[in-house]
Amino acid sequence: MATEPVVVDAGEGPAPVIMPRMVNIAIIGTFIILFLGVLYYARGFFLPLLLALLITLAFLPLVRALSRRGIPPAATAILIVLGMGGGLVGLALLLAEPTSRMLAEAPQIISELRERFGGGGGGPLSRLSEASEQIQEMADGTDEPGAPQKVVLAQPGIISWIADTLSGIGGTLGATLLFVVFLLASGDLFLQKLVRILPTLSDKKRSLRVVHDVESEVSRYLFTITLINFGFGAAVGLSMAAIGMPNPVLWGVGAALLNYIPYLGALVGMALAAAIGLITFPTLTMAALPPLAYFICNAIEGSVVTPLTLGRRLELNPVAILVALAFGGWMWGIVGALIGVPLLVVVKVFCDHFDGLTKFGEFLSGEPTVEVAPGPEAAVAAVSDAGAQRVADVVKS
Repeated sequence: MATEPVVVDAGEGPAPVIMPRMVNIAIIGTFIILFLGVLYYARGFFLPLLLALLITLAFLPLVRALSRRGIPPAATAILIVLGMGGGLVGLALLLAEPTSRMLAEAPQIISELRERFGGGGGGPLSRLSEASEQIQEMADGTDEPGAPQKVVLAQPGIISWIADTLSGIGGTLGATLLFVVFLLASGDLFLQKLVRILPTLSDKKRSLRVVHDVESEVSRYLFTITLINFGFGAAVGLSMAAIGMPNPVLWGVGAALLNYIPYLGALVGMALAAAIGLITFPTLTMAALPPLAYFICNAIEGSVVTPLTLGRRLELNPVAILVALAFGGWMWGIVGALIGVPLLVVVKVFCDHFDGLTKFGEFLSGEPTVEVAPGPEAAVAAVSDAGAQRVADVVKS
């Protein structure tokens, strides 16, 4: 198949350099692969930075409003970080006792689940496990005389994995709060730099409008979804306490965090509620109450509360959500899965404000729209007099 050449300006040379289109595509593909590799192997740096950027976008409107009232951005940033740090420490102290008790009871819980579902030693799962072990032994040939011995390295248990995961999350949160202090304390510094380097007044106005719209929409989404998740966690915790499930506070916090992961978070929460309910209650009728209560809370939140609160502007394509969850989980683990959808919202809002990216933003949206994206002239004309005055102030400074 013939490829169309791409003409690239070589600068001051007498003739342009003709580059095949496939070479251009190969260069872009190589850059994307290398960029993803850097994000993966340098996740210890990029993950706290992305978290800090999300938090900064959420709190920048507050910092700017207080700055207009004479409060320095640095003071506001320190107060915000101190409040967040104090909240995290208080939450850790609140969950320390139920978490340690759950980790101590984990072997017993796993044993009871195996006994109940495996039938003690004669159940179908137990027989299937014994058969698979016999087949593995036959394949390895360990019964033959003189067969070489295999050395098997013991894998860390689930408790060790949980402890390592929690310690990694703690380090990530500490680095995130450090980034947040400096990003929030800078205030409008980056916006002022952006306005100064743009050549024309119309570009300055449009960039200011786009940045403020992105900040307001992302801030609204993050605060709204966080309040919804807190309410959902409180509802789940109260439901579990009313049913008689152990550790209702832990259930509430876990449900709030899992609700940041659409679809998969609800499935994991209901599966855990069903498993703990089976070993907590003696009858199947009582054991069905915890997952049923979790399902009812999730159905009310997903079909009533969130659509009425957020509206349809920030609805996302379910396929794009699943791709973002899978990519974030593969790239950065649990924390990556938690921030996958908020990052997707940020990308969608940015795409909706740039003409060249509106098609990609339309793909990310949940519902097809018939509105035509306004061009640069319409965007410039929509800038308010207050925004123009702010640009003039920034340029003068």
